[in-house]
Amino acid sequence: MAERDFYEVLGVSRGASQDEIKRAYRDKARKLHPDVNKAPDAQKQFAELQNAYDTLSDEKKRQLYDRFGHANGAAGDPDAWASQVNEAGFDFGAEELGDLFEVFFGGGRQRSPFSRAGRRPASAPRPRRGADATHAIDVSFETMARGGRETLRVVGETTRTIELTIPAGIDDGATLRVGGAGGAGVGGGPAGDLLVKVRVGGHPLYERPGGKGLDLHLTLPITIAEATLGGRIAVPTLEGRVTLTVPPSTPSGVKLRLKGRGIRTSDGRSGDLLCTLRIVPPDPEHLSEDDRTTLTRIGEQTPVRMEEIWGSGDS
Repeated sequence: MAERDFYEVLGVSRGASQDEIKRAYRDKARKLHPDVNKAPDAQKQFAELQNAYDTLSDEKKRQLYDRFGHANGAAGDPDAWASQVNEAGFDFGAEELGDLFEVFFGGGRQRSPFSRAGRRPASAPRPRRGADATHAIDVSFETMARGGRETLRVVGETTRTIELTIPAGIDDGATLRVGGAGGAGVGGGPAGDLLVKVRVGGHPLYERPGGKGLDLHLTLPITIAEATLGGRIAVPTLEGRVTLTVPPSTPSGVKLRLKGRGIRTSDGRSGDLLCTLRIVPPDPEHLSEDDRTTLTRIGEQTPVRMEEIWGSGDS
């Protein structure tokens, strides 16, 4: 079967820049690597992609390919191929010709006529680092806040169990890198890495704006009496309850800060807990007539809408 055009394999034009070739290779390698590509010919597809990239990412090899294609039909005849290279006017030494020969004939049984003694046989693959693998893991809000360990099962050619350390205060969407846990290397090359995206769950009380940072936000309900007269309120934090003092005449929406009561990291840094006060009115159905009279009188004595701005209210 005839080999596919290398530009077609990478999905780029013949005038593509090296940056375009590199980006195209990375995009396709993520999809075609045998760790994620489950097609029966996954190994063949990835090898074809790698061969195309190895050729087009090297300027000298690319020049030869643009001139002769897949050795211009001379793959079975090393002498004919070498003759075509010399006639093309390329000035290469024997060692360089040996390397170029391996590009086009490395998969065959014969040894390059230009290889030196002691050099890697033409049939041996070049050592290449394995592709990085990606995964995602869900962690609880508590694990994010305190740090901990999570077990991740990675399914590929084999199923592996990986222990992940989750640092306290990790951002939602952050990526943890596990060295050497990605795709296997080629020709003795090192394995790729495993990139794990962390997704942090929510909490019934606390909010973390944008899923980042060490500060926490809490909506704290208070009564009309506490807002008017002030008071001391027990507030839940990550490390237990603490007392928050509410000053008298505190309106709804005011933020009070509990310093150092947010997320604490292993290196000693800590955020704050910001409490937004929300006044909760009493249920009218549970008020006596005396309660209603008292509230009405208090309301009449509380100037909340200044006449010079709002008017007297007369129609």
